[in-house]
This record gives sequence, C-alpha cells and structure tokens, in this order.
Amino acid sequence: MNALKSFSYKASDFFHRHKDGIPFLLYVIIYLTWFSVLENNVIVPKYLIHLEADDHIPFIPAFIIPYELWFGYVLGTILFLLFTAKDEYARLFYFLTTGMTIFLIISTLWPNGQNLRPNLIGNEGFFESWVAHLYRTDTPTNIWPSIHVYNSLGVEFAIARSEKLRRYRWVKIASFILCISIILSTMFLKQHSVFDVGTAIILAVVMYYLIYYMDMIQIVRTYREKKHAEKEYVRKHWKQ
Repeated sequence: MNALKSFSYKASDFFHRHKDGIPFLLYVIIYLTWFSVLENNVIVPKYLIHLEADDHIPFIPAFIIPYELWFGYVLGTILFLLFTAKDEYARLFYFLTTGMTIFLIISTLWPNGQNLRPNLIGNEGFFESWVAHLYRTDTPTNIWPSIHVYNSLGVEFAIARSEKLRRYRWVKIASFILCISIILSTMFLKQHSVFDVGTAIILAVVMYYLIYYMDMIQIVRTYREKKHAEKEYVRKHWKQ
C-alpha cells in the first residue's frame, strides 16, 4: 500500500513538474489528425511543384538514413529541453508549432504535390528497398514547405543556442551535420522540390528572427503580465 502511494506521489510530481509538455502532446494529436485528413483526401494534387533545378539533383538512396533519423532528432531534442530547460523548450515549441500550422493551412488551401520520384520496385538493393517502402507509406502530396527541413532547422537552432549543451561542443557539431544531411536527404530522395526546401529555409529564418532575436515569447509574456497587473489594480481600487 505504501509502495502504491509512493508511486502515485512520484507520478503526480513528475507530471506536475513537466506539465509544459501537455500542450505539445495535444498539438501533436491535432497535427496528426489534420495531416491524416489531408493525406487521405489529396490524392491528385491541384498544384504540382517542380523546378528545373530538381532534374539536376541525383537520386541517392543512402540518404534514407539521415531522413529517417529526423524523427529521433526532433523528438529527442524536444524531450531533452522539456526535462532540462523550460525556457529553451518553450522557444522550440513555438518555433515548431507555428511552422507546422502554417504548413497545414497551406496544404489545406493549396493542395500540392510533386512528380519527382523514380520508379522503384523495391529489389534494387537495401537502400532502394527502404526508399520504396517510404514511398508506399508516404504519398508525394502535401509537401510545401518541407517540414523535414523546417523542423530540422528549428532543432538545430535550439541546440546551437542551448546553455545546457554549451560544454558539449561535439553535440552541437553532430547536430549541425545531421541537420544539413536531413535537408539534403529531402532532395536526394526526391521527397521534396528545391522550392519546398528553399521556402522552408526562408520560413525558418523568419521564425528565428521573431523567436530568438526579437524574443516574441518574452514580449507576449510582458504584455500579459502588464494586462494582469492593470486588471488587479482596477479590481483593488474598485473595491475601495
């Protein structure tokens, strides 16, 4: 009985200390639901994205490795900052969710896709088979801007600026290399057009300016605190 009470207390304390992760969890549910609806409804894209530069980029199936590492790269960084640096986590949270929401809105209003993928039957080799499996599970629709690129840059910015990782230079170097590899993989695997990648980079730079340079989060917090103080002042003086 005591062990059960102790576990219950520890679990409650854990969730209380890391309750900042709940909004992100809820957002992931909303994002995946919305994205799933788009994937199931946008079979033939209304807008085809294709630049001449795309035809000069080679297909390199080995880049499936950094492409797939993206999932652990993003999730691992989110969890690390959630448990170790709440302010840094908040900045990454707003960075990622803002870009992902913009992506969903664009995909809803302008159903888009690409026709860059080579014909693969899955028995050309290990990496080719892996890419063929990716093609079967991920349709070539809803690609603009590239969330793989945008989120990778968001994570790289967070790691590069992290005070918690300041002493771990090798982590920052590894993050930079992985980020660049993921960006290249989106084009070498023919998952994205140069246009998707370029616009994702532009969006990431704009968000970096707003969140890290202008510090929009602190501006909003200051505004809310000011409004709260004004309401409290009015409430106290109204009672008098």
